[in-house]
Amino acid sequence: MSIRLIQLRKGVERAVAWVEEPHLRLLAATESIYALATESLERRTELSSLAGEKATGEVLDYDSVYEGGSEWRILPSIDHPDEAARCLVSGTGLTHLGSARDRQSMHSHNSGSDENLTDSMKMFGWGRDGGRPLAGEIGVSPEWFFKGNAAGLRAHNEFLEIPGYAEDGGEEAEIAGVYLISPQGQPVRIGMTQGNEFSDHAFEKRNYLYLASSKLRNCAIGPELVIDPEFDSVPGQVSITRDGHCVWSKPIRTGEAEMCHSLRNIEHHHFKFAGHRRPGDIHVHFLGADCLSFGEGVRLGPGDLIQIQFEGFGRPLRSKVSAANAPSQLVSVTALK
Repeated sequence: MSIRLIQLRKGVERAVAWVEEPHLRLLAATESIYALATESLERRTELSSLAGEKATGEVLDYDSVYEGGSEWRILPSIDHPDEAARCLVSGTGLTHLGSARDRQSMHSHNSGSDENLTDSMKMFGWGRDGGRPLAGEIGVSPEWFFKGNAAGLRAHNEFLEIPGYAEDGGEEAEIAGVYLISPQGQPVRIGMTQGNEFSDHAFEKRNYLYLASSKLRNCAIGPELVIDPEFDSVPGQVSITRDGHCVWSKPIRTGEAEMCHSLRNIEHHHFKFAGHRRPGDIHVHFLGADCLSFGEGVRLGPGDLIQIQFEGFGRPLRSKVSAANAPSQLVSVTALK
């Protein structure tokens, strides 16, 4: 089984633990997965071996931590502990058939014949035809979007806010790749984590050119980071609970066998940019969704609970929905004179 790590905080104290259900085993002198991965590179040792070397005899009750009944709180499954701006959060869309179907329904006003395909469906077709290149070759570029930096990352059981200027907020159940750039500028995959790539689908539906700004929202990852997981065909489940009742639930599936782009192709097209290979940076890259509740007419509101779980990726990621208490305010720019 893959090794799973979790980041924790108690007051100003931080820690990393190895998940050993139903316990969390603390690692010695390790305040972040970033520090652990950096040390792994410096010592040229496997991350899993280093984590095993640092495992202590001190354990925590995972149930208590997971449910919020412990002094220890769960952090996002990766961050840059010193500078939030050095963790780039981004994603790739139109990787799954379900995402293409939902996007087509958002943007299409035509019959769906070949000559009336939206740009989204055309791009999905390009990926289906050229997104899985042979070894040593470069395939077609997937869609890419920017979500922000670590300041927008939320942990398990934290709120995902619909800001005052937004028209909506909707879940996107995904797996995200987590990467560290080595001192030599080489991207290194630390692992993968469950994610809720929260977006404003109502705003995007107005016009697909609004997609870029519809993605600039907070998002959630975790609770666990999985080291070298299986990513061929990964089943999962996403559900939305309102006032204690499940209002929507769907089986989902991700992984390379379920996608039109290979992981290798997605990673190449993200890290081909020199600006994405700055030594010491962290990258969280969402790999696409299978389906959205928005596509089935569900609109999320304050108090809704979103739960996402993929097999082999640990305990479910739960996110609560909140909305800004005040409408959007005009932002004025002043000039230096």
